[in-house]
Amino acid sequence: MSFELKNVVPWGRNLEEYTKIFKLNDTDINGKLISFGDGPASFNSEMAKLGKTVISLDPIYQFSKTELKLRIDQTKETVIEQMRINQDNFVWKNIKSVEELEQIRMDAMANFVDDFELGKEQGRYIHHELPNPTIYDDLTFDLGLSSHFLFLYSQLGLDFHIQSITEMLRICKEIRIFPILNLNAEKSEVFDGIINHFNSDFVVSIESVDYEFQKNGNEMLVIKRKMN
Repeated sequence: MSFELKNVVPWGRNLEEYTKIFKLNDTDINGKLISFGDGPASFNSEMAKLGKTVISLDPIYQFSKTELKLRIDQTKETVIEQMRINQDNFVWKNIKSVEELEQIRMDAMANFVDDFELGKEQGRYIHHELPNPTIYDDLTFDLGLSSHFLFLYSQLGLDFHIQSITEMLRICKEIRIFPILNLNAEKSEVFDGIINHFNSDFVVSIESVDYEFQKNGNEMLVIKRKMN
């Protein structure tokens, strides 16, 4: 089944959020980074302006700047209205209000849209859909990230998650996934299966982070290769 933009609800996060979500330090930021399912985040754009390079992968990158901007405009009011209705389900600590959330998200997505065509030319935005194989050699990247995709969309199933994470680990020395909850802010249904699958061959840990928007959503999964 082909990927259709009409089924996408774009929602972008920025560099400050990524830094908190994934506990990124100077070593991380200066390493070889790849981010899976980045969507319309401004993480890549902001890193590029700092002279850092991130490769972002997402199926929406097959579409044009015009198509992506239109889809953002079509969906933003619906998303914000849903946030107002469901605001008791969130922790208003890092972000103080629905109005501030809207400003942060729209700024991030505008930043992404402005950078998109240049980023595609420079090979920073790559059309790719997990769990399909990527074009990269084994252990090309120091760190792989997945923000608000894996675990969150647990309905994709355990097999999808295992195949996706396996490909991430093939090309990355370490991966970090945030959050580890599903869309209902509950422990993801695929969590235990993933831990059990990767625990024997990799170093698997759960780390607290200085970011919480979903209630209890302040932990990330870290999977590293074992040292020989």
